[in-house]
Amino acid sequence: MMKLVVAIIKPFKLDDVRSALSEAGIQGMTVTEVKGFGRQKGHTELYRGAEYVIDFLPKVKLEVAVEDSMLDQVVETVSSAAMTGKVGDGKLFVYNIEQIIRIRTGEKDADAI
Repeated sequence: MMKLVVAIIKPFKLDDVRSALSEAGIQGMTVTEVKGFGRQKGHTELYRGAEYVIDFLPKVKLEVAVEDSMLDQVVETVSSAAMTGKVGDGKLFVYNIEQIIRIRTGEKDADAI
C-alpha cells in the first residue's frame, strides 16, 4: 500500500521541509502555492490609512507519495521541519493511494514513486 502525504505549511518553511525530506531519502514531491485559512481566520492590515481584512493567507501545499513503510518517518520529518510553534503552522493529511503509474515507462506503484 502507498500513501499520499499532503502538508499545508508556511511558505518560508518550504526549504527546511524540502531539505529534511531529501535527507530522509524522499526523491520527489509536488509543491503548489495556495491560499487559505483555518483557526487563524486571516488578519487585518493597514494600508494607506485604510484597514483591510485579509481572509486568505498564503501557504504552500506539499504533496509526497510514499510507501507505507516510510509514512511515519515522512510525517515526523515534515512536522518537525515545518513547526514554528506559532498559530498557522499548518496541517498534514494522509490519503490512501490506489495506484501510481509513471507515464514515461509504465512502471506501477512503488516502482513508479
